[in-house]
Amino acid sequence: MGELIGLVAVSAPFLMVFGIVWIQKNQKLEEKRITATAEASSEKAAQYASHVQELESRVRVLERIVTDKGYDVASQIEALRDTRTVEERGSGVQMNFAKKEKA
Repeated sequence: MGELIGLVAVSAPFLMVFGIVWIQKNQKLEEKRITATAEASSEKAAQYASHVQELESRVRVLERIVTDKGYDVASQIEALRDTRTVEERGSGVQMNFAKKEKA
């Protein structure tokens, strides 16, 4: 029994140090996880805000088209579709710098 008490007395400080180090490592890891989650959440919120702003802009255009009696609604909607199609494709000609013209 005395040997067991001696073994516990010798190993207790080492176990305590190991436990403290382990707890601190886990705490730092949890803080990093919380920071990463917060950054991802703020990025998503910015994306949603941008999307909402785009939708609000589109609704304003639609309200203007519907309330303006001087214009044909169908032609306005088609004009908006055409504009959106051009914007989605991009504009201009892409330049290929790797391929050079021979003079």
